[in-house]
Amino acid sequence: MEDLSADQAAEVLALARSLKSRSKGAPEPVRPVVGRTVALVFEKASLRTRVTFEAAIRDLGGHPVYLTRNDIDMGKREAIKDVASNLSRWCSALVARLFWHRHLLELAHYSDAPVINALTELEHPCQALADMLTIQENFGSEKVKIAYVGDGNNVARSLSKLALQLGYEFAVVGPENFWLDPAPGLLQTASLEEGLAGAKAVYTDVWISMGDEHEQEHRLKVFEAYQVDQRVMSMASSDAIFLHCLPARRGFEVVDEVIDGPQSRVVDQAENRLYAQKALLSKVLGVEA
Repeated sequence: MEDLSADQAAEVLALARSLKSRSKGAPEPVRPVVGRTVALVFEKASLRTRVTFEAAIRDLGGHPVYLTRNDIDMGKREAIKDVASNLSRWCSALVARLFWHRHLLELAHYSDAPVINALTELEHPCQALADMLTIQENFGSEKVKIAYVGDGNNVARSLSKLALQLGYEFAVVGPENFWLDPAPGLLQTASLEEGLAGAKAVYTDVWISMGDEHEQEHRLKVFEAYQVDQRVMSMASSDAIFLHCLPARRGFEVVDEVIDGPQSRVVDQAENRLYAQKALLSKVLGVEA
């Protein structure tokens, strides 16, 4: 997330809003990357990230090439340096969804083409852009408070950085052992009442991410008190919205009444992945969309 300045992030979000608005009017599509190929290097399974990146690339006129761990197996079957140097000769950009952030950094170091982080264990910046787009659609330019309930994971880390960078309030609400690293302006508390007070966006994610399965029993126990239900939502502002990056484990981090209720914006969030990523690709590839 640090690679985008506040101004650059604001530009991406503004372009995403414009792209979404234009798409609803069904104008003649702009295809500024015709003839260009973008590699999707995905070690981790995906629904939303894969579909929205493939759709975004095709909408812009480009050609996505989807590569799984079976195709590459970086660091084992082939050195990351060799993968990066080869792909960047063939492709205009690389979109990488990897298990380890250090592998993303190595891929970016050796690639002559730009590399977009589509998720690592440390960060999920593309999700953060879609989240912020959703928040701005609901509250305009108001710098609202965002309360992230549960595990201070990769999604929380990226969204907190973007939110604080843009002047929003951000609170991580959960057990202290699962907080983020301290940052100026970042509130972290185990108290639901304190963290949710005045919040207009209430966010949660799964308690057990890919790679955390060995901690399942412990995590289910410590996060049980942080399930987002109607009682928890009532602690936030009366006009608060509910956010979740999906997939959700219904009945664990969130109940059906909330995720399917009138405050939920999770489907809007998922839709906004398309426009946020289309805008990001346009900026990274240096084209007008």
